[in-house]
Amino acid sequence: MKIVKAEIFDIECPKRPPWHPVLLRLETDEGLMGVGEAAMAYGIGRSAAAHMVKNLVESFAMGADPMSNELLWERMYRESFWGLGGGAVVFAGISAIDMACWDIKGKAAGLPVYKLLGGKTNPTLRSYASQLQFGWGQEKVESLTDPKAYADAALRAVAEGYTCVKVDPLMFDAGGKRHYDLTRMFQPKQIRMYVERLEAIRDAVGSDIDIILEVHGATSATSALQIARACEHLDIFYYEEPVNYQNSRLHDKVARGTRIPIAGGERIYTRSGLRPYLEDQSLDVIQPDIGLTGGLTEAKKVCDYAHMYDVGVQAHVCGSPISTAAALHLETVIPNFTIHEHHTYAQKSWNIELCDVDLQPERGTFTVPETAGLGIGLNDAVVYKSPNIVMKA
Repeated sequence: MKIVKAEIFDIECPKRPPWHPVLLRLETDEGLMGVGEAAMAYGIGRSAAAHMVKNLVESFAMGADPMSNELLWERMYRESFWGLGGGAVVFAGISAIDMACWDIKGKAAGLPVYKLLGGKTNPTLRSYASQLQFGWGQEKVESLTDPKAYADAALRAVAEGYTCVKVDPLMFDAGGKRHYDLTRMFQPKQIRMYVERLEAIRDAVGSDIDIILEVHGATSATSALQIARACEHLDIFYYEEPVNYQNSRLHDKVARGTRIPIAGGERIYTRSGLRPYLEDQSLDVIQPDIGLTGGLTEAKKVCDYAHMYDVGVQAHVCGSPISTAAALHLETVIPNFTIHEHHTYAQKSWNIELCDVDLQPERGTFTVPETAGLGIGLNDAVVYKSPNIVMKA
């Protein structure tokens, strides 16, 4: 079997212009198709990721045997030159191709991917409602500022059956303007605003619902600790991305300065990137993105590596439904699974319509697709509306 065709879709979303998934479909000479995602659906760099996928396909994947995913992964990693230096773009490209190969492998075997990865350890997957600062459950993406609005969003999620919610209470200032740099020490008035948003959620949902505090790495170690200490009375489940990843010792400083467990990893690529965080035990939960860390081939190794250190796993999921499907297949297998992320964008029609399956939890709980491969495909009627590249052997 060999790969003879690739289609790369650089998705444009008129209803949400900042949302731009990069999707891949590979086809073999036996007619089997597999889908993958370079998980740069937000932020800057999606066009680079789409063309990285193109470069990797034409240099390594076209004509390759998708069943030999380990060999293909090593070639992309070592022979691309830039793979040995790491970074989001090159590993996003590798991830998309690897994910699509696993989809083909599952279809060739007539089995869901999770069975090829080791079988079910977790029959059901607890999920949390992610990013409440954007609102919850409606098509509109909001910029919440008022504590009551945060409480209302949390209550909507709890009414749907979620027992855990995640929020970044620092993302928007009092006027709804987004913060990207919060590295200076906070003044008391700022801290009160952020804490009041969290307190409103805790008061609304009660003590039996977990709350994840997220700050997207916008704070410095010092300002991150200011927030952590101001929130310790709220019984936070874990504190996500308190600092950036350019210096691993920053996470260590935050971890030593608070009782709240620390999570991170969506911008850490491969086991090599994760190593210092495991060795200093500064992360209690890792959050590898399968569409960024090297696909399922590397993500499974990342999870096994973390298991040696008693570190839990919550795959980072902020992409198309393909990313959701891949995460479910991995998380149902690994013994150190913690919880599954269900982003508010995953509920929106403009994201759901990209694929032929709508993956949503029931009462806050997921089960993995049981169909062969990843159990999901592209919705051609939608994806072909966006710029795309077709490559043939």
